[in-house]
Amino acid sequence: MLIKAHYVLPVSAPYIENGAVVVRDDKIVAVGAASKLEQDYPAEPVYDYGLAALIPGFVDAHTHLEYTALRGIVDDVPYAQWKSAVMSHESTFTARDWEDSAHLGALEALASGITTIADITQSGASGRAAQAAGLRGIIYREVEGMDRSQLDAVMDAALSDISDWESAFDSERLEVGIAPHSPYSCHPQLFGAVRDYAADGRPVAMHLAGSREEYQFVKYGSSMLGFDVREQYDAQAPLWLPTGVSPVRYVDQWQIFSVPRFMAIHCTQVDEEDIAILARAQVSIAHCPRCNAKLGMGTAPVDEFLEAGLVIGLGTDSPAATNTMGMFAEMSSGLLIQRSQSTQTRKRFFSAHQYLQFATLDGARALGLDDRIGSLEPGKLADLVVVDLTHSAQVPTREPESALVHTSHRSDIVLVMVGGKALFVNDDWTEQDGVAVKAQVEVIRDKLRA
Repeated sequence: MLIKAHYVLPVSAPYIENGAVVVRDDKIVAVGAASKLEQDYPAEPVYDYGLAALIPGFVDAHTHLEYTALRGIVDDVPYAQWKSAVMSHESTFTARDWEDSAHLGALEALASGITTIADITQSGASGRAAQAAGLRGIIYREVEGMDRSQLDAVMDAALSDISDWESAFDSERLEVGIAPHSPYSCHPQLFGAVRDYAADGRPVAMHLAGSREEYQFVKYGSSMLGFDVREQYDAQAPLWLPTGVSPVRYVDQWQIFSVPRFMAIHCTQVDEEDIAILARAQVSIAHCPRCNAKLGMGTAPVDEFLEAGLVIGLGTDSPAATNTMGMFAEMSSGLLIQRSQSTQTRKRFFSAHQYLQFATLDGARALGLDDRIGSLEPGKLADLVVVDLTHSAQVPTREPESALVHTSHRSDIVLVMVGGKALFVNDDWTEQDGVAVKAQVEVIRDKLRA
């Protein structure tokens, strides 16, 4: 098929006016001017979307699909209070609730133009939902525990789940990784166990240096995390001894950054030395600007990350925190937050192109998948999105990247394709019954209200 649009944005190259992409089976075979591709591929059926932008599918570098049903339940409180409240609510979830919630999240991801996810889960519901929805990505099995005597059992359970998930998931679309939850919920020997297990290149992700409460707890031993939240993780855990160092320097002592594919999530509470440690280890960053701002977690030093050579992807994080899985909102919010802190003499003035790249190609780089996805290039998988640009807020359009970041919304998406297969077309899913999934999640919401 030959897909035409007024703007084709490969991301890895300048945008093309009156462009097109040729897709055969699951791959992109050509990208260029529509007039030339129509001559070169005369037998291909043509789909012309007119005044629209054809872009790579968004890569969500950090999310939790299974928390979708918890959106809006805990709002207007800072991180530690939010975390404590969410953990109390999730304790009421049944296995079926996690599954239904994750399925809604997977459908919302597609409707938001997200074709690849990096999801952290203990139950595996997110992976099963992603498999059913046709999404691509990495599903990380979360591990946690502060009781040293239980660490072997924690790892054994995780490895058993990983084996089961790998047998159940389509390996062409979904990879399975492992994720120690955070510095405040894991015994340090668990970091060592994960490090040894992932030395062969299995992807690892970890919430790290994400809030002031985490920083104060790890370094000084005093914050709300030391009481309400950590007690919910493990009430019998031994007392925490202040480390005297930042979260990054604390976990670095256990050489976990030595694994080949490590992604750190949030990293709002880092200094120059922390950034140097992450850069030397070639750690990638999952940047979640809306979650960071909404929960008062701080602002990630994106400029300093780039100066140090770190790769950054954008993550929508948990719908329980950010309410939506909207990558347009993530790009816009992230860009504006960074610009509000920039000066012409001290920091770069970030562009719309940069944030579109964070949401696509750089997200793929952060996950180690950029040889397959993240840009529109011949030979890459046909994961792509068409965004309508005809609405009043978008007209006239002169710079399509700015229009995408500053004026576009998920409701403007008219096509989402994964591996050459159309999964979302004109506000409807082609493979699943969205109405039925939403109705099931309403049952969960009624229970939470009660």
